[in-house]
Amino acid sequence: MSDTRKKRMSMLDSLAAAGTTGGAGAPMMASNRALRSARDAVDSHRVWELDPGQIDDNRTRDRLDPSDVVDLRDAIEANGQTVPILVRRNPEQDGRYLLVYGRRRLEAIRGSDKVTKVRALVASLDERDAMTAQISENMARRDLSFIEKALFARELVDTGFGNQSQVAEVLTVTKSSISMALTVAELIGRDLALAIGAAHGIGRPRWEAMARAIEENRADRDELARIAEDVHTQAQVAMVRGEAVPEDASVAAFEAVMKHLAPSPARSASAKTPVAPKPRRQALVVDGRKAGVLKRTAKGLAIDLDDPRFADWIESEAQAVIAELHARWKTRAED
Repeated sequence: MSDTRKKRMSMLDSLAAAGTTGGAGAPMMASNRALRSARDAVDSHRVWELDPGQIDDNRTRDRLDPSDVVDLRDAIEANGQTVPILVRRNPEQDGRYLLVYGRRRLEAIRGSDKVTKVRALVASLDERDAMTAQISENMARRDLSFIEKALFARELVDTGFGNQSQVAEVLTVTKSSISMALTVAELIGRDLALAIGAAHGIGRPRWEAMARAIEENRADRDELARIAEDVHTQAQVAMVRGEAVPEDASVAAFEAVMKHLAPSPARSASAKTPVAPKPRRQALVVDGRKAGVLKRTAKGLAIDLDDPRFADWIESEAQAVIAELHARWKTRAED
């Protein structure tokens, strides 16, 4: 499988869409259509029992929503695999399959000493249809955070799945919401977002505020990622020690990054009270001799003439001289 195709499939099992373009039932209707199409492509609607080693899942993991499959493995060992996974034939290798959805079930069985076969439906789907089915299956069962959706939309656009309108259609959201999500994902960056985590409960406005702060402060996103990772590390250490830990470490990481981006009181004061520029002085020369000094300060422009008679004349002709200079300046600006 090419690197591009691997990237396209990289987040599908952990990401899903949210939001509607119409009523409350719109996402589920779109989901049902896609899943019906996938079911229609299933070979004879037969449930196959496959060796987990025959199934390839080349999508890279993200740490936005890490999955713990231990409980699921125990449940499958006790009660059997009640829901089949969905695979499609690998077009590049006979006898092998590509996972469409059901990663956690597949991993649970791979980690089991008691269950050796995975129950699967085999569908004839191309890559786009497989991706759409994956998204729809996730939409039907998961509620993902804003940044997860934003990164997924960014991934789909960047890897050639479609333009903003096509991505909006498959995710059943508006094009404007996709555009906004892409901007946030671009400014925050994937590495920083992964370091922070899903941060459920942190909605679009606060992620937008972080994106603006990063842009305005020209913040070092690698440094911000280290701050977020430190929060996760501290939470893990506290858990091992039996100490109190944040209810959601990713939310705590988000807050730590925002705190770092917030201007300090000293910076805020300096921003509210701009430092006056240093005065500039320029010597005025007439006929090869110094005739005075031009001073530019925060308050304006001042001319100090050495010859009192010339100063008197300038004073009396100031209006005409200024009008003439302004006309020359305006003509020059228009040119």
